[in-house]
Amino acid sequence: MTVLTPPVSRLRRIAAVFAACTALGACAAPPLQLQRPVVLLGEVHDNAAAHALRLAAFEAVLARGERPALVMEQFDRERQGALDAARAAGGDAAALIAAAGGPGWNWDFYRPFVAAALRAGVPIVAANVSRADARVVMREGLAAQGFDADVPAAVLDVLAGEIEGSHCGQLDAATARRMALAQVARDQSMARALEAHAGGGAVLLAGNGHVRTDVGAPRWLSAATRARSEAIGVVEAGDATTAFDRRIEVPRQPRPDPCAAMRAAPAAPAAR
Repeated sequence: MTVLTPPVSRLRRIAAVFAACTALGACAAPPLQLQRPVVLLGEVHDNAAAHALRLAAFEAVLARGERPALVMEQFDRERQGALDAARAAGGDAAALIAAAGGPGWNWDFYRPFVAAALRAGVPIVAANVSRADARVVMREGLAAQGFDADVPAAVLDVLAGEIEGSHCGQLDAATARRMALAQVARDQSMARALEAHAGGGAVLLAGNGHVRTDVGAPRWLSAATRARSEAIGVVEAGDATTAFDRRIEVPRQPRPDPCAAMRAAPAAPAAR
């Protein structure tokens, strides 16, 4: 393998990321290293320390000459054409995000990953299921969107329980069960994107729930790809979840109590 020496500017950028990470307290442990051809790299979406740690790890992979596809939950799968068109037109990371990104994400966290992938010339893969397609799954089932409907009841039980918990008691069980089907659809979509690029290597950026080995995308990988993969949970201090191949802990991101606003709002009606 030919190892490409990164330019000084990139080395300075990596050093700056590590400095920020250290200032946030996320680098008390050794830096995160990605060691398998296929990596499912978890996140807490708003945790700045976790993003800094993961970016340094992805940059390090590219710096040693590897060229894995960057597979992203943050882009819906039907935006792949827009993503590719913006890239073909010579767009930078901001242009790609403007063309194919959507609301609900803090793109400041993900723009450096897209920029790194562009510099390295690696594929950038849209892997998420849109809200519109997720609603179809909730209403009509997984097969309606071409997904595998053979899902163990135990998997749906775990996912529905997590969804109920995350909605602070404001969601009924039937709706949580339907939302669990949408979660499975997203996990299967991410697994399919990884399979498509597994031969050349791939790094998935996704929420920690999606990279869980018991109920997330790893369980939908083929045996051959799973044997070449590692699911890394990047969790906040105090999170006891252990359903990962490897677990990295970062400081908690200060944030308001998410349940306070939910308790003040009317409960969500049951899905029909």
